[in-house]
Amino acid sequence: MRRYGKHTDEDDIRSRPNPKGNRPRSNIRPKHEDAVEGMVLTVDRGRLTCLVEDRVVTAMKARELGRKAAVVGDRVGIVGDLSGEKDTLARIVRIEKRKSVLRRTADDDDPYERVVVANADQLAIVTALADPEPRPRLIDRCIVAAYDGGLTPLLVLTKSDLASPDELLEKYGALGVPHIVTTHDEFVDGAAADRVYEHLRGRTTVFVGHSGVGKTTLVNALVPKDRRRSTGIVNAVTGRGRHTTTSALALPLSGEEGGWVIDTPGVRSFGLHHVDPSRVILAFPDLVPGTEGCPRACSHDEQDCALDAWVAEGHADPARLYSLRRLLATRERREGD
Repeated sequence: MRRYGKHTDEDDIRSRPNPKGNRPRSNIRPKHEDAVEGMVLTVDRGRLTCLVEDRVVTAMKARELGRKAAVVGDRVGIVGDLSGEKDTLARIVRIEKRKSVLRRTADDDDPYERVVVANADQLAIVTALADPEPRPRLIDRCIVAAYDGGLTPLLVLTKSDLASPDELLEKYGALGVPHIVTTHDEFVDGAAADRVYEHLRGRTTVFVGHSGVGKTTLVNALVPKDRRRSTGIVNAVTGRGRHTTTSALALPLSGEEGGWVIDTPGVRSFGLHHVDPSRVILAFPDLVPGTEGCPRACSHDEQDCALDAWVAEGHADPARLYSLRRLLATRERREGD
């Protein structure tokens, strides 16, 4: 009879036999030298839609990547079933080094930054001049996020038939941010898309803007449905032939030079808790030499900042320093302020 309690000994301990063929765990990870490179087009509940050569493949992140997440625009290494056929699933085993990142936090008090898009060249900030009213604070924050992440900002102003763009453009004149001004009629006849396209070809561009400014309408004009269906991208993502912006989605531009547009859901806020002033000022090369005399970890908006004397000596335009400080100040204020 098996004994229990204080009279038990090692002979009474049940042990689970080691099944034949089990191998001990190892910290050595496979190199996956046979992995094929792909580009992440969208992410939906743990499933990533990727472009591999000329086909769309559904994949999931391999366990060995740990907490590292792939985002839209990432170049990744993929193994497994790469046929792209229905109900097949590949694995992402490697995320290549990123050349740029667009990041945001949920709000200014949230220390957890989220990478929205990787490897983009520019950030198109779409803003209506009326209905809804423009939100300069949100524009400032998007520009800061672009500079911080290594993207070039582009202003796309819509509905100029309802309000003049002059006041808004004057605010950003010293920054030298390129801009496009469009009307409602240009959206209808496609002229707006043609003009915007000239700034996009051969590049990867992220579109951001709050609801109602015409962002997704513009993206739809830039990448018509037949272009999406020919690549299978939208059908693979939504199961339908239309695009609804519930997560970031990369779509291919037509033309010899190619390029990509990445549509993102409408934003209400753009937290900048993660932003480092030393990265933002790199977008102001005319001011960078003036920071050599700054105290350590200078915010470039404090009493001992060396930029004041640098600009006073005539080395740079005062309007540029004012613009830099206005942008950096947005980290401490909310969009509605």
